Amino acid sequence: MLRTQIFDGETDSQIWLAGSPLKSDANILITVTSASGEKSAYISKLGVTEIVAGQLVDAAPEVQVEASKPKYVGIKKAFSISGYVVAILLMVFAGFSFTGNVKARIVLTGSMAPAINVGDVIITTPITRKAPQIDDVIAYQAKRFNGENVAVFSHRIIDGDIENGFIVKGDANKSPDPQKPKAEDILGVVFFVIPFIGNLLTPKALFLLLPCAFGLWLIMDAMKNVE
Repeated sequence: MLRTQIFDGETDSQIWLAGSPLKSDANILITVTSASGEKSAYISKLGVTEIVAGQLVDAAPEVQVEASKPKYVGIKKAFSISGYVVAILLMVFAGFSFTGNVKARIVLTGSMAPAINVGDVIITTPITRKAPQIDDVIAYQAKRFNGENVAVFSHRIIDGDIENGFIVKGDANKSPDPQKPKAEDILGVVFFVIPFIGNLLTPKALFLLLPCAFGLWLIMDAMKNVE
């Protein structure tokens, strides 16, 4: 059998290549490390060539960068974009809220179901910016017969006018509210509803969400360090 010595030197501790010559498209790179140092050899159809580390060719930088990209780059990008969008929306809402143009309230009862449910967040604007009309949902300050404030109700206008008072009723209620809110009672007209999110703003929900958010942040940070 044909044998070829890989490295020059003593034969008793040598590596040999045995067998038929390599095929035309075959290439082998061998590196041996020992106490005396490191040796490398390149084997092809032309034979065995002993080489040094300086002769080895590094991979192109573009290939290394492409190969090092984490497989979760799409998820990271989606989270980043979502975070920016949420931040911008919050800043815009904060600006409008500061100027009194909008106000957010969490719905605590199901009197307006199914149009507005418990845990939904309603966004209102003052009547100076949007005049209340029949079929609008308004948030108004409910009062007792003695004028004492009770709570804020968000019900639909079914009749009346702003001078004499509106007749309002919750969609799920059987009868209209006893109070007929006038302009001074109306806190705003509902123009947008955000479903469910109010359920996440309770103390119990925040107690659960904050650790989850912290855990998600750790995962994202670990994915970033993979690079």
